[in-house]
Amino acid sequence: MEKNYSPLSGYLLLIIELFVLAAIVLGFLRGMIIPSVILIPVFILIAIGFTVVDPNHSCVLVLFGAYKGSIKTNGFYWVNPFFMKKKFSLRARNFDSEPIKVNDKLGNPIMIGLVLVWKVEDTYKAAFGVDEYEHFVVVQSEAALRKLAGIYAYDNIEDETAKVTLRDGGEVVNDQLENEIRERLEIAGIFVIEARINYIAYAQEIAQAMLKRQQATAIVAARFKIVEGAVSMVEMALEQLSQKEIVELDEEKKATMVSNLMIVLCGDKEAQPVVNTGSLYQ
Repeated sequence: MEKNYSPLSGYLLLIIELFVLAAIVLGFLRGMIIPSVILIPVFILIAIGFTVVDPNHSCVLVLFGAYKGSIKTNGFYWVNPFFMKKKFSLRARNFDSEPIKVNDKLGNPIMIGLVLVWKVEDTYKAAFGVDEYEHFVVVQSEAALRKLAGIYAYDNIEDETAKVTLRDGGEVVNDQLENEIRERLEIAGIFVIEARINYIAYAQEIAQAMLKRQQATAIVAARFKIVEGAVSMVEMALEQLSQKEIVELDEEKKATMVSNLMIVLCGDKEAQPVVNTGSLYQ
């Protein structure tokens, strides 16, 4: 468990260090060789104990395999020269993953990537909980992304009952991804600030086929709306003609009129008008 360590001021020990250095120099100048030689290891040990902690950084202290604490306040300090010092950055970092190939819920191969904003929160766990915590962040983030992709379909073209998909899930999908990564990185003392999907597409081998399928689906949906609107317009036209008694149409004339209107309204090309100078039955 992380604990704070209270080090000595580095400036105070720096003054003592200068006095020791002056004593060594004066000792050699006055021929006091033995005292000067004895002070040299003292000078070296004091020098080894100095450490600097930059803003938003931390220093983990270990003495012969025993964790002694972490310095999380920036400044110039002196600690036991036998301490092994490990420094960690507490700044927020970005991990922008390269898109990886995974299978969605329906087994379709897709390419998906994420952007992760994280920082070290517990230096004890980061130092001793895992090996190479930065690599741990990368591996576990991609593992969480693969798991998420297997839960949802890419879209609802194949699964029309799906309420949440990877493409349209938005905050629901991103929140689930963030929670999954947070649980995985807790063992390393990592705090997840934000996790978002920043890239998603079908894999190259099926992208063209899926594009055609999406286009076909869009065309069918558009046709459905066109036919639905055309039927309403024809119905309205017949009703208006009947109410205003503009023309009397028997069932055969109605069928002909409906056929012509549906062709005009639903056709892909502009209708070519034909002027009929004879009977409607010709």
